[in-house]
Amino acid sequence: MPNLTNAKKALKQSKKKAITNLAVKNTYKKAVKVARKAVDTDEKDLGETLRLAQKKLDKAAKKGVIKKNTAARKLSRLMKKVNLSGAASAKKKIVAKK
Repeated sequence: MPNLTNAKKALKQSKKKAITNLAVKNTYKKAVKVARKAVDTDEKDLGETLRLAQKKLDKAAKKGVIKKNTAARKLSRLMKKVNLSGAASAKKKIVAKK
């Protein structure tokens, strides 16, 4: 336990920031998870869930919870998964028409 008043204040601030950062981290993780699930199940509102995931990732990077490149990497991998699944579903439609 800190003895000095400035150390006590710093401890209180770090605890408060940790709670805030954890909340932001949980929201972007949940948004990415929902988007991945939407990609796997080919949901209709895929665009909306992707936009929400991008928004949450960008906000977490802006607040400093994660680094900017980490957010970009996670978004890139998510979009890559979307594009690959989109190509697969397009191929299925072509095969079904023949």
